[in-house]
Amino acid sequence: MASSTPLRIQRTVTAATAKQRMLRQLVCSDAPEQALRYCGFRTIAGVDEVGRGALFGPVVAAAVILPDRTRGLASAGLKDSKQLLRKDRERLDRRIRKVALAISVAEVDAETIDRMNIYQATRMAMLAAVQGLPIEPDHLLIDAMRIDHPCRQTKLIYGDSLSLSIAAASVVAKVHRDALMRELDHAHPGYGLASHKGYGTPEHRRALAQHGPSVLHRRTFAPVKAVDPNAVIEEMVSGELFDLDLEEAADWVSD
Repeated sequence: MASSTPLRIQRTVTAATAKQRMLRQLVCSDAPEQALRYCGFRTIAGVDEVGRGALFGPVVAAAVILPDRTRGLASAGLKDSKQLLRKDRERLDRRIRKVALAISVAEVDAETIDRMNIYQATRMAMLAAVQGLPIEPDHLLIDAMRIDHPCRQTKLIYGDSLSLSIAAASVVAKVHRDALMRELDHAHPGYGLASHKGYGTPEHRRALAQHGPSVLHRRTFAPVKAVDPNAVIEEMVSGELFDLDLEEAADWVSD
């Protein structure tokens, strides 16, 4: 006799998919800014970065000070740049630049990222963006980070999905970096930078394996390091060579 128990099909989703679904449920508004204004702050800068996970090029940060009234940006669909199509990001970028009280964009290059690590380079870019504002902020709303700036700060997790100021910084930084990647695609052809913007897509990894890294690749990042012949030599020099005893080292030099 056939069982009457219904067949249950268990569907699983990746962590990235689950996160994107969660982020789409968040409401991006000026509530964080209004809460700060209630506490007496008036010149609030939203700060965010893009390109932190890329294999190529700079990490870019933006700082944006919006006016008190931001209803137009909210109704225009402003939110985290990663959830927007290119045409919508560029439309919103123009609108943000039209209404913002102040905007600043800063870059930290790949060489600096390799020298000091991506976390510190991101903080450096954010600090430079804030310092570049033509208006002095009295509070910073930062997406999930703090920076070495004397201004009062609020570290807001998922801030680019919750705060219009941070979302504005996210859009400005993203549009700036994407345009830069399209320009660099002409200077460094063969990697597909215009399409993947320097991130570690399968297309980019295949190009890395075929051509090796360019001068603007982040050589300390594992996918780049894995195909970088100079990295192998550096590891041999820093590891094997300096493990030699003094007599062996003298023989190696004299040869």
